[in-house]
Amino acid sequence: MAEIKAGIIILLLTLVSLVLIPLQWAAIRLRLPARQILPRIWHRTATRLVGIRIRQIGESAADRPLLIAANHTSWLDISVIGSLMPLSFIAKSEVSGWPVFGLLAKLQRTVFVNRSRRAHTAQVADAIAERLAAGDTMVLFAEGTSNDGNGVLPFRSALLGAATRPAGSEQSSRVWVQPLSIAYQGYYGVPMGRAHRPYVAWYGDMELAGHLWGVFCRGALDVVVRWGEPVLVDTDTDRKALTRRLEADVRAMTIASLLQKPVESDETGDIDPFDFFSNAEKTAKAGA
Repeated sequence: MAEIKAGIIILLLTLVSLVLIPLQWAAIRLRLPARQILPRIWHRTATRLVGIRIRQIGESAADRPLLIAANHTSWLDISVIGSLMPLSFIAKSEVSGWPVFGLLAKLQRTVFVNRSRRAHTAQVADAIAERLAAGDTMVLFAEGTSNDGNGVLPFRSALLGAATRPAGSEQSSRVWVQPLSIAYQGYYGVPMGRAHRPYVAWYGDMELAGHLWGVFCRGALDVVVRWGEPVLVDTDTDRKALTRRLEADVRAMTIASLLQKPVESDETGDIDPFDFFSNAEKTAKAGA
């Protein structure tokens, strides 16, 4: 029965994609406002078909420009965040060559980063700053990779520099950066726990196709999305201090969601990423 369900999901997503992909391609070429709306429709359809129930705590900042700094557990994060509002992502360059996913990422106007070329990071930061100045909301998975869903890896400061780079007028040099936590909390209405979280988390050497099929077969996931307090930054903002603050906020929110408790912040901002969870995480894993 689960396999039949997964097949139906794939069939329906294929039909929806065949309709929306040409429309999105045309919207991008003609620079129509629909280019920001159509990807959200796709993601909302995908989350509902799979059975992902999203609970939001807090809300996204209304002010623009806005850069969202989030943790990263699974390819599911893309559809979870993408279903909430019009936005674009920042992803590693390898994603652009992936079958299907690469095409979808390009159609969502993703900015791709070649992390093996240090000079390219600066160019991408300028491109992100220009997109922010144009009013686009951008999402950065600040860990630089995916994790096992039980914690938050250290944030990387390089691309957060995009928020402190001026792009055009003096006004556009001021950018709101908002921390965002995604936590996969429940499975069929029951708290997920460490044993079941790998059904959702996609990291390490996991094969994408097999993981996709497993999620489509199981479904019925409860996700908690927490929005932190946005920070207004400019060219004088200390990038590393900003990174530490965002990391601390996202980690505190993620722990609160997994334990289903109120957020407990650390005023010093000096939090060991492995204090809460007993298993040490690898610092380099698969994922955007």
